[in-house]
Amino acid sequence: MRNHEVTSVQKLLRVDGSLKEPGWSRQLYQIYDRNDIKAPKFRIKEWDYYLVLCNDYALAFTISDDGYIGLQSVSLLDFRGKPWEHTETILTPFPMGKLHLPTTSEKGNTVYRDKRLNMEFSKTDGARRIVCQFKNFLDGKTLACDIKLSQPPMDTMVIATPWKENPKAFYYNQKINCMRASGYAVLGDETYTFSPETDFGTLDWGRGVWTYDNTWNWGSGNAVVNGKPFGFNIGYGFGDTSAASENMLFYDGVGHKLDDVTFHIPKTGYTDPWKISSSDGRFEMDFVPIIDRAAKIDVKAIVTDQHQVFGKMSGKAVLDDGTVLDIHDLVCFCERVHNKY
Repeated sequence: MRNHEVTSVQKLLRVDGSLKEPGWSRQLYQIYDRNDIKAPKFRIKEWDYYLVLCNDYALAFTISDDGYIGLQSVSLLDFRGKPWEHTETILTPFPMGKLHLPTTSEKGNTVYRDKRLNMEFSKTDGARRIVCQFKNFLDGKTLACDIKLSQPPMDTMVIATPWKENPKAFYYNQKINCMRASGYAVLGDETYTFSPETDFGTLDWGRGVWTYDNTWNWGSGNAVVNGKPFGFNIGYGFGDTSAASENMLFYDGVGHKLDDVTFHIPKTGYTDPWKISSSDGRFEMDFVPIIDRAAKIDVKAIVTDQHQVFGKMSGKAVLDDGTVLDIHDLVCFCERVHNKY
């Protein structure tokens, strides 16, 4: 059944390590446990990624354990004047579970510390906190952040996706949109502040075992529309999505499931205008890029080619009851990523 919704609390994996019930859900009903995985430790991938975004700038934070390599990174993007971005990444060899990332997004702290980077994501009732100090982030300056994201009871997007070519590979992922952001980041003389009236954070929480070579598309954004929090998560290309897509709208705390979405990326380049369309006609957007946060690594066995494009989305989004929301210049991102690792 297309867009099968999982509604019961259960273990994520069968005894043989395959997904028990592929599909989507509104919360983390399926219970993840590293000990249930029947794949080598170096193939297990676990990450927490936060994006905090306003109309003028954005910050992104990653703590990840990707088996034979860990990737800890922070990005700062400034859309004012001539847009620019800077990313610093620390690679850690063979973490393979040593970071002890929580088995659920609902509790526990995600922490990384070394001589240069001190970063912690913490969860309390109704809120999340991002604290970061990154020495020599840019031009010898330290980047310091203390950001709070409010998380009232609301729907999220959870997907449990298998791969046809490997029954012990799976992708278990939660996207939490529409978390109102407050706090700041400081870099040298510049202070970046976030206001909960207008600014939001998103969490991309992922656990799984991937196949080696994957290309995917992902887009996400949040805003206040008609006085209420609105967000979207769109994406495809990752694993076998025949049971469910990860496409979803969020409005005033309620999730509205979409079918398939397509990114029409111009052949002339990532910074030319895109179109986003949906098979059910419920997400039809024009996307005007501001900046392409591009990154490419090719070191034999590890290849990554990333284009995370930030820009403005305009068009219409249709809720389950047929209500049409008009979207104007919503600052968000859409990306295409090709990874071999």
